[in-house]
Amino acid sequence: MDDINREIIKILKIHGRATYGEIGKKVGLSEGAVRKRINELVDSGIIRRFTVKVGLTEGAEATVLISLNPSFPTSEISDTLMKMPNVENVYEVTGQYDIVAIVSAMNIAEVNECIEKIRRVDGVTNTNTMIILRSW
Repeated sequence: MDDINREIIKILKIHGRATYGEIGKKVGLSEGAVRKRINELVDSGIIRRFTVKVGLTEGAEATVLISLNPSFPTSEISDTLMKMPNVENVYEVTGQYDIVAIVSAMNIAEVNECIEKIRRVDGVTNTNTMIILRSW
């Protein structure tokens, strides 16, 4: 991945609705060249999905620390979690917990529903949830 692709990704992270033309002006490429690069980034798996992130004034967000039964494959549980509505990101981590999931929803009740679904996934033995109060 070159510096231009890194810049395109940076722009998309900040302004996900930027047009190919707007991105092209910022990185010095044509609209078509940006479209081709973004398609290649998607096809290669570098960009996995495009999402909408709701500001905390309009929603609720939580970090869920998840412990697993070691007899269950972590990657399979991660895949299951990523398919759940409201799960924004899943990280396999080291330490006391095996997985960290970021849950985002329109309100606390919706976050709680998602956490309850996470707790019912086969192989999940424990969760520790932190509601995010403010982010920058």
